[in-house]
Amino acid sequence: MLKQYLKDYKIILASGSPRRQHFFKELDLDFTTDVRPVDETFPEGLKGAAITDYLSQLKAAAFQNISEKELVITSDTIVWKDGAIEKPKDREDAKRMLKLLSNDMHEVITSVCFSGKDFRKTIHDTTKVWFKSLSEEEIDYYLDTYKPYDKAGSYGIQEWIGYIGIERIEGCYFNVMGLPTRLVYKTLMELGKR
Repeated sequence: MLKQYLKDYKIILASGSPRRQHFFKELDLDFTTDVRPVDETFPEGLKGAAITDYLSQLKAAAFQNISEKELVITSDTIVWKDGAIEKPKDREDAKRMLKLLSNDMHEVITSVCFSGKDFRKTIHDTTKVWFKSLSEEEIDYYLDTYKPYDKAGSYGIQEWIGYIGIERIEGCYFNVMGLPTRLVYKTLMELGKR
């Protein structure tokens, strides 16, 4: 359905995430990927969605001279619990993060920025996630088996840790995987009808 509304656009997904690329395929979109290096540092004092909004827009700024027919989509996801929890530096850092998330609630925030020649629109979504109390053995098993070092908060909800550790979520499940699909669909439909 989206293809019809966006047939005049060349869609560029600026993400190396296999999960985001999968979602775009499942939304039945034709797109190309183009990932440009960006220093993902954000100003001190930003909190929650202000961080992901800033970073998704920063990634969009790497694309200069967008043509009339191009639509660049950039995004960023963080885990938020008493401050931003980003991707782990190493195994020790990942273990620290999972211990912090254990037996508590945290938020997963994703922002998506849509950039065209004469417009830019940023959306974001927040999902609350509750983990059970994770044992050290469970954390070690997950880290050694899945090595989730490329993931915000050191975990993927769609992996083993999600099956055994998540007690409940409030909000969009797909947002926790890195893309609030229903909001992306809604925004693309609006842009396609412009």
